[in-house]
Amino acid sequence: MKPIASATGTVINEVFGRAYERGDRPALIDLHAGLVYGYRKLVTEVTRAASGLVRRGARRDQVVGVYVGTACAQTLAVHTVLAAGGVAAPLDPALPEHEVVAALNACDARTLITTRDLAGVAVRAADESRVRQVIAFGDALDAIDFRDLLTLEPTALPALDAKTQDALALAGGHRVGHADLLLRMAELERSVRLADSDVVLATWPPDGGCDLVALIAVAIARGALVVAANGLSPADLAGTGHDFGVTVVTGPAGVLERLG
Repeated sequence: MKPIASATGTVINEVFGRAYERGDRPALIDLHAGLVYGYRKLVTEVTRAASGLVRRGARRDQVVGVYVGTACAQTLAVHTVLAAGGVAAPLDPALPEHEVVAALNACDARTLITTRDLAGVAVRAADESRVRQVIAFGDALDAIDFRDLLTLEPTALPALDAKTQDALALAGGHRVGHADLLLRMAELERSVRLADSDVVLATWPPDGGCDLVALIAVAIARGALVVAANGLSPADLAGTGHDFGVTVVTGPAGVLERLG
């Protein structure tokens, strides 16, 4: 199953439009999670998982909470939700349980995607909200394994209208449409002009904002490699930059900086 042609002008089309032709070239390396995703694998899992999400009852414009601790999990979760026609609500994994509950209720989330280390909090928070299902990356009690979405019979994904479709639901009730997220992607790379030869060292952690989402999205759209390394010490970051031939790094306050 390939990305839907009717998603023209959406974030999904922009990010994954050339993913299949880039094949097994690495797209995302998450040092914290110990995972490497090539372009074909990334787009295949996102598209198949989105189909599985629709099979499990996801509907257009439905909000899905994304409560994860790694960049790779956030990338897979957010783009799966977008491809399924939903609205992703990224939650800061540092939030205490009662604030997770409040955030889920505020955005009226009906599904929650989490990582195994956060699954206990996620399941308890779901019980106190309108969330109907919890999906976890990995085996977790009372949660559906994300990998199970990949095994369901494929179904058509909804047509999306980039002009009207929301992409993200952020804290405080702020909604970010597909067009808005595309603009944020363009703003991030304005000073560095990413190319397919670039290696981007991303140190921003997954949180309740959209900068990490936009950064990884625009890097993949341009054919670059993202090395997600939040939480590393300065010494380890320097070594990581050297080992991977990093050309662009994340600075403070949503800024990208080109090295050299």
